[in-house]
Amino acid sequence: MTFSKMQKISAFCFLLCILIISPQTEAAISCNTVYSKLMPCLSYLMGGSNRAAAPAGCCSGIQSLYTAASTTTDRQGVCSCLKSGAASLGNSIDTSKAATLLSKCGVTVPYKISPNIDCSQVQ
Repeated sequence: MTFSKMQKISAFCFLLCILIISPQTEAAISCNTVYSKLMPCLSYLMGGSNRAAAPAGCCSGIQSLYTAASTTTDRQGVCSCLKSGAASLGNSIDTSKAATLLSKCGVTVPYKISPNIDCSQVQ
């Protein structure tokens, strides 16, 4: 069975329309939101601060994200944003401070914070 060029174009357009109008499954929390919530943490994480405690604005941003990330998809999305953001900053992030930041802000998660985290495993 051979299809005419017009039938192929019609089928392609139909499939394209289905893809466009289909509901997309993605995290409700954008990377821009993640970055803006955690902006107060950057000076602390980049070693510019000798303070033992994280800045208050940093902790409120972390707690806000923790509360907002209510589904597995949200948490995996936040994880991916953090991982790509940290990668773009390179070695300027103090990984030991990053690893302890959540606990300093009163947030606990059942996985280790590291640059090598597999975000697909975050529940």
